[in-house]
Amino acid sequence: MSPPQGFKSLPLPIAQLSLAAVLKCGQSFRWTSYPLKAAAAEEASKPVNIQQPTHEYRLVLRDRVICLRQDPNTLFYRALFPGGAVSMPAEEDEVRDKQTLAWLRDYFQLDTDLVKLYAEWSEKDKVFRETVRNRFPGIRMLRQDPWENVVSFICSSNNHIGRITKMVQSLCVAFSDELCTLPTPPDGEEPLTTVAYHAFPTPQQLASDGVATKLRELGFGYRAEYVQRTAQMLCEEHKDPEEYLKSLRSLPVEEARTELLKLCGVGPKVADCILLMSMDKSPLNDGLQRAVVPVDTHVHQIALKYYGLKGTPQGKGGKVPMTPKIYEVVATKLLQTWGEYAGWAHS
Repeated sequence: MSPPQGFKSLPLPIAQLSLAAVLKCGQSFRWTSYPLKAAAAEEASKPVNIQQPTHEYRLVLRDRVICLRQDPNTLFYRALFPGGAVSMPAEEDEVRDKQTLAWLRDYFQLDTDLVKLYAEWSEKDKVFRETVRNRFPGIRMLRQDPWENVVSFICSSNNHIGRITKMVQSLCVAFSDELCTLPTPPDGEEPLTTVAYHAFPTPQQLASDGVATKLRELGFGYRAEYVQRTAQMLCEEHKDPEEYLKSLRSLPVEEARTELLKLCGVGPKVADCILLMSMDKSPLNDGLQRAVVPVDTHVHQIALKYYGLKGTPQGKGGKVPMTPKIYEVVATKLLQTWGEYAGWAHS
């Protein structure tokens, strides 16, 4: 099909990237989803065209709003900027388009062949082959901004996706200046309205006095102090906190993990999520240590049920305490099962 008005197209089958799955599976919490009107033919008696995009997804970067749609074979994209329909010189417009496309390729790690990985995991793992491969296509690991990833996963402690999403979005509105206002998709199911878009706050913005108090008012609970204190620590110890976090990508796994564990509210599981989702620690990139596989009680239960791990004594309320030994045993087992991209398969 031809691109929706204003969008450009990138050939990409849904088996390589499923926006509906990837953007709602608990990796990133800032994408906004807008359902689109059913793609019906001119006559109501004709069947709905299931090849048409069903949703538009939007994410705010520091200088633009990324808008994505998808049909079974194509990713449609465009970037909207402050100033709306102001005409730009063709050369500048081309530069912006190249930047957007480069960001998409990097963020979704499109150089990694997901179909090939699914085939490899299916060959190695009967459970993946029989219960996952055909039910959940197109789930790949994002390569996120490390600073945003750190704060988002501090918020994830003892939490669920819906609440984390609400917290992160309220954080952006409360502490980041408005980038622009845009209308919702004109072909959306909901009535046309205008939405204000805010980028993710900088470390300096979240290190300011009173941040924790405001976050508590927004429902962050004990995580409020963790967010403010982490921002303060980074600003006090590093001239450019965001570049410092990006520099951890070049460190061996254990060194990068040690640095992350110094931050308030970052424990082993949160640290491994950050290493996996924004610091290039899966697949293994240093040749020295194992790739990263985050482990929580849910992952532990899957390992017990499907992958032959022996049970461990239960604690209060029937729950198995997540000890460092259990964490390492589960992560090692899954790495042995799936290989160097075990963190991707685990997602």
